Amino acid sequence: MPPKHHRIQQGFSLIELTVVLVIVALLSGGLMLGLAAQREANSYQEAQRQLDSAKEALLGFAISNGRLPCPATANLANTDANAGRENCASAHGVLPWATLGLPESDPWGRRLTYYAQAAFTATVAAGALASFTLDTQGNANVKDAAASGYDIASGLPAVIVSHGSRGFGGYQSSGAQLLGAAGEEAENSNANLTFIAHTPTDSFDDLVTWIIPTVLKSRMVAVGKLP
Repeated sequence: MPPKHHRIQQGFSLIELTVVLVIVALLSGGLMLGLAAQREANSYQEAQRQLDSAKEALLGFAISNGRLPCPATANLANTDANAGRENCASAHGVLPWATLGLPESDPWGRRLTYYAQAAFTATVAAGALASFTLDTQGNANVKDAAASGYDIASGLPAVIVSHGSRGFGGYQSSGAQLLGAAGEEAENSNANLTFIAHTPTDSFDDLVTWIIPTVLKSRMVAVGKLP
């Protein structure tokens, strides 16, 4: 039989090994959580860059065509020939990515919701340079809260929404809408004229941007599309 002190030493080594394994597991878990948080932060930064690019693409389209593009039909699968292309039958839909030459989806795989007022997407009349004038007013508004919030922006001709990491209310490449939007997130997917934008919370992670009327019109004036 081995001496008693050998058995004690063996048992102590197992305890040490267990402690080391626990510490490694805790450190690994913390590292994984840190990496996940970093990836999520990177996704939000990429989504914001994508929204900024979409806004510039809309302004560029207006300069070239004298109007904003109509939304694309939201519920078409990306295998459909008309997916991502303008459909002026409705002011609500998704960003017409194929028309604008942009990516279909945000970093989480959902299409960008897009509203554009019909007065700004109408066909340009014969002899005119634009479908709207300096006096044409937008009708969408962005609030900081659904119930008693104040207007962050109003009289907007167009609004673009990324539905964030949860994606509730957003449309997928299959054309299916991700159900489950509630509260303020529902306001960004219910096809009305009010949108919500504020810092992310446990129940809200949408990103929202919009076309500022004065910026749109000043760009059009600069290229001679408006007087």
